[in-house]
Amino acid sequence: MPSWNQVYEILLELAEQIQAEGFKPDMIVGISRGGLLPARVLSDLLEVARITSVGVEFYVGIYETNSEPCLTQQIPLSILDQKVLLVDDVVDTGKSALLIKEYLSRQGVREMRFLTLYYKPWSGIRPDFYSKETSEWIVFPWEVKETLVKLEKNSEKSNESLERAISRLTGSGVSKELVDRLLKSRSKH
Repeated sequence: MPSWNQVYEILLELAEQIQAEGFKPDMIVGISRGGLLPARVLSDLLEVARITSVGVEFYVGIYETNSEPCLTQQIPLSILDQKVLLVDDVVDTGKSALLIKEYLSRQGVREMRFLTLYYKPWSGIRPDFYSKETSEWIVFPWEVKETLVKLEKNSEKSNESLERAISRLTGSGVSKELVDRLLKSRSKH
């Protein structure tokens, strides 16, 4: 799991790449939910005040997706003739990103670039900007509890024990102390 500081460093490097290329977005669009925090940080680093989000649902569990992504939240303001930086945390199959790119194009975007922190080699779309190509399972700091909940549900449906599922999570870089604390907070609900 990349730390908050590592994520910030990655975004700083990506912002520098964007600036070196001379792309100056009028607006940043984060793909909800994974792209929301990176989009906000890039808004600061690139000094782009206009930021919004678009929603898409695809993943329903760990390694479990619907057959096709579904647009769940449209852009709440006009992007006609705007230069847009589309942001997500990782591109996996690429289906969500392709759906959003097509949607934004239909809204009249003048120019669009796509940025992700990580890029999976089997993706159907290659981001214009990304930090690293990886086949590894990535857990971001903003989704630890959500991932833990999905692992719990997944272990109930499969033969995998919760302990084994948790060891996969700690193997990705999440501390055992954090996992224990999140499990304890879940038991209070």
